[in-house]
Amino acid sequence: MSKKSRKKSSKTPSGSPTAEKKSAKTRASTQTRSAKTQRTPARKSAATIAKAGSHKAASKQLKSSKSASSPAAAKSGLKSGLAEGQKAPAFRLPRDGGDVVTLADYAGRKLVLFFYPRADTPGCTREAIDFTRLAGAFAAAGTAVIGISADPLKAQEKFRDKHKLGVPLISDETHEMLEAYGAWGEKSMYGKSFLGILRTTILVGADGKVAQIWRNVRVDGHADEVLEAARSL
Repeated sequence: MSKKSRKKSSKTPSGSPTAEKKSAKTRASTQTRSAKTQRTPARKSAATIAKAGSHKAASKQLKSSKSASSPAAAKSGLKSGLAEGQKAPAFRLPRDGGDVVTLADYAGRKLVLFFYPRADTPGCTREAIDFTRLAGAFAAAGTAVIGISADPLKAQEKFRDKHKLGVPLISDETHEMLEAYGAWGEKSMYGKSFLGILRTTILVGADGKVAQIWRNVRVDGHADEVLEAARSL
């Protein structure tokens, strides 16, 4: 062996500190790459799962939106799109006393339809009494007045007799008229939601078109406000 070869060999023996240092670096580099390789799929997997969850949530919202806009959902409690200026929906329903009332009975006359949640409850009683008190003034203004709820006829008649009401009371137990006039929908009480009658008043002009709509009616002073609107029509 030459002196040059012996010199080179003596500088880099297999067990030298330099070789061990290089070997340690190699192992560290390999471990780092391995760790990155293991973490990368995990990150991708998490992102993929999150993305999939987002798509699923969006899909659920879309389905929910479609369901709410369907005819079945509308029938189950959403208010109708009845607006001022539209033709008043026709109806044919029984009234207190056993007669039948239709929209055609009031052709050529102004008509007030006040929808109340339940006969003989405090707010509904005050409202019905107020419209009775002003019945003569409404007649002088060429305007008929009718009260509507989902109560059966017997309950309507008992309500009429107890408070000496002087306006016809219609019974809409099937909710068809209530829905057509937007007086049936979702309500809430004590933190619970349910479907029921929304206190609503509709003024129909002599031309058979909806002249004015009052929704979420506040009873106090309401009948007087409706009378003024009927007089100015």
